[in-house]
Amino acid sequence: MSKDILMSRRAVIASGIALGVSGWAPMARAAAPLKVAGIHASPVENAWNSCLHKALQDAAKEGVIEYVFSEGVSGTDYPRAMREYAEQGNKLIIGEAYAVEKEARAVAADYPDTAFVLGSSGDKAGDNFGVFGTWNYDGAYLAGMLAGKMTKSNVVGSVGAMPIPEVNMLINAFGDGVKAVNPNAKHLVSFIGTFFDPPKAREAGLAQIDAGADILFGERIGTADAAKERGIKSVGSLIDYTPRYPDTVFANAMWYFRPILNAAIADVVAGKPVGKSYTSFGLLKEGGSDIVYVKGVAPADAEAAMEKVRADIKAGTFTVAQNMDAPK
Repeated sequence: MSKDILMSRRAVIASGIALGVSGWAPMARAAAPLKVAGIHASPVENAWNSCLHKALQDAAKEGVIEYVFSEGVSGTDYPRAMREYAEQGNKLIIGEAYAVEKEARAVAADYPDTAFVLGSSGDKAGDNFGVFGTWNYDGAYLAGMLAGKMTKSNVVGSVGAMPIPEVNMLINAFGDGVKAVNPNAKHLVSFIGTFFDPPKAREAGLAQIDAGADILFGERIGTADAAKERGIKSVGSLIDYTPRYPDTVFANAMWYFRPILNAAIADVVAGKPVGKSYTSFGLLKEGGSDIVYVKGVAPADAEAAMEKVRADIKAGTFTVAQNMDAPK
């Protein structure tokens, strides 16, 4: 029976887990669940990390993998955590390289028998370092279409972590969706400079409301708190925030990590190199992202127009622009 184990990095080290199977030997019929480690720079309740964590937990509950993880790992400690998990015999390591792009690739090169698949703004490296981006921008565009028809002040706002390509693309897509149905709308954008600081995101959201925004797109946790406080609507990202903010968050640009995880696990089990990009498995047309929304909040014609575009995206007849430039 697989276990989902919560422990500190030092506790994991002390356990001395070992696995004596060559990393790239064919494992089409694995005799035991694949040993997988997750390294989270933020707490697992952070939206992005929670997407990875839930997919890994679900796979562990299904007996597909054995899962250990660490959370709140600093950038200075991240390469060491990667090495320690590799030395313990974990065959696949899932995490994020955004703050340690160069260092992460150097670690992977030292452990050719371990597969590393990390969220990254960079490229793959060698046979054992794969990457994925967080491309839930289709859902952000669709949510923007709803917001563009709902705003009364003609001003919407977005609060993001920092202007890295994936965050830029998400916020730009939301803004493009707004302007597709409301060309005269103004889009305010703020970055909080970190991936996890809900109070700071709340303050950024309040500042945008003070500047006239009556709908907020929360790329970061905490934005919806500002919207709730001021009695306006908000859009969530990555996970479904509506149950937490039932009268505030009316739509969410969802991201599902499981298709990416499944593809990576399949490659490791089959003995195939993971040195590739797994990003495309997270697109709407692949089932890796979507929009969920509360029907009846936006005007009926806005919902119908959005659903038409959603269907076109799935069919491949409409493509949301990938704009990774810093929002203006």
